[in-house]
Amino acid sequence: MSDSAVDDEITELALAAGRGDRAAANSLVRSTQRDVWRFLVYLVDRTEAEDLTQETFVRALLSVHRFTARSNARTWLLAIARRVAADHFRAAAARPKIASDQDWQEAAEQAGAAHLPGLDDTVAINLAVRTLSGDRRDAFVLTQVLGLGYAEAAQVCGCPVGTIRSRVARARRDLVEVLAPSLRSSHVGAASSRPPGVRGGSAA
Repeated sequence: MSDSAVDDEITELALAAGRGDRAAANSLVRSTQRDVWRFLVYLVDRTEAEDLTQETFVRALLSVHRFTARSNARTWLLAIARRVAADHFRAAAARPKIASDQDWQEAAEQAGAAHLPGLDDTVAINLAVRTLSGDRRDAFVLTQVLGLGYAEAAQVCGCPVGTIRSRVARARRDLVEVLAPSLRSSHVGAASSRPPGVRGGSAA
């Protein structure tokens, strides 16, 4: 089934759930919870992502009767998830900060990009993406991780398509800057592991 057919099916489930169909509501949650969680896990840690995913669906099901399919249901749900994450960050900022706590960005900066190659690739990319500013991170994850089109991502973020394109381009440049030191380190390590007198490339 094509992505567009899947989106149409999910949208029909949301419309049916809005009419009071409980089975459709359950199917809507099952068919979209992975995408919602994958989006949120790039914004917060895994435990918080689970909690915020649940909060997203609570809000969605409470308001699904107002869903009119002006955008597809997956885009609608991801927009709700983005608002849930924003509320989470605002609430966290309002709480007194414990001296021993570090936010994720400070921890990532202190760990340093040079440590990334020692991690699983997925974890390394996750950490690198978390160093992006909020708007760039959202645009990058929506388009490059979840595979939304630029127009859909623009609907989720509530901004013009051109703004999404610009944020993704800047996010890519930022990621290159974060990952470049680790890539140089890995090349140096590979070169130093060769026996003396052996160079890269084919033999003459």
